[in-house]
Amino acid sequence: MPKLFIFGLGYTAKRIAQEVQALGWEVVATGSDGNLSFADAQAVHAALGSSTHVLSSVPPDRESGLDPVLSTFGGDFGRAWYGYLSSTGVYGDQQGAWVDESSPTGSGRRTARADADAQWLKLGARVFRLPGIYGPGRSIFERIEEGKAHQIDMPGQVFSRVHVEDIASGVIAALTGDAPQGAYNLGDDLPASQNAVVEEACRLLGVEPPPLLSLEEANLSPMARGFYAENRRVANLKAKRVLGWQPKYPTYREGLRDLL
Repeated sequence: MPKLFIFGLGYTAKRIAQEVQALGWEVVATGSDGNLSFADAQAVHAALGSSTHVLSSVPPDRESGLDPVLSTFGGDFGRAWYGYLSSTGVYGDQQGAWVDESSPTGSGRRTARADADAQWLKLGARVFRLPGIYGPGRSIFERIEEGKAHQIDMPGQVFSRVHVEDIASGVIAALTGDAPQGAYNLGDDLPASQNAVVEEACRLLGVEPPPLLSLEEANLSPMARGFYAENRRVANLKAKRVLGWQPKYPTYREGLRDLL
């Protein structure tokens, strides 16, 4: 029986775990919802030793910038298949241009993430670069309900995004299909402005969209302002070609209709 060890059983990793368990795989994981403590090095070492596949969803430490999985257990993967959930933030700001897996990384605000991404690639991992993630309980609908949805007056600003189910299907395609080592962008087919997503969600709900505001008027958190500091379109053709992956939700429109 294949055994998947997951570092960090968070929102996305949980979905992946559910899908592989449905295929009959055993799953062991660290994190608040996992069955192992990251701090219990002996138990982690033992579980890694019997795992056929290893996946990390743990981001770099905010203070040190180091990847805690690599710095603590990086030499323990042995012959296992291993993968890493990274971010398309490694590409930095491209002023709306398209990027693919051959595009330079490390020029953006997420230098620690780019460093971790590069380290995992050097180790021979399958690195899944993810844009904005949405899904059940984590979408623009919740933001609208909470009164936190914004329309920002930034013409030409676009983002890529991906439904959590499509991340899971892409990772599982790599897990079960003996995918070559390397980076894979898992994003949908239609990069779009956040305003377009807000407007579509409001249309589906039958409510008025929030007013158009400047970035200063919106009074966003530093993290949210950073979100608007970069502008790029993420290409997904490699994942489709190499993994045989096709997103179930090719645009935000299908994803939002399904969530509703």
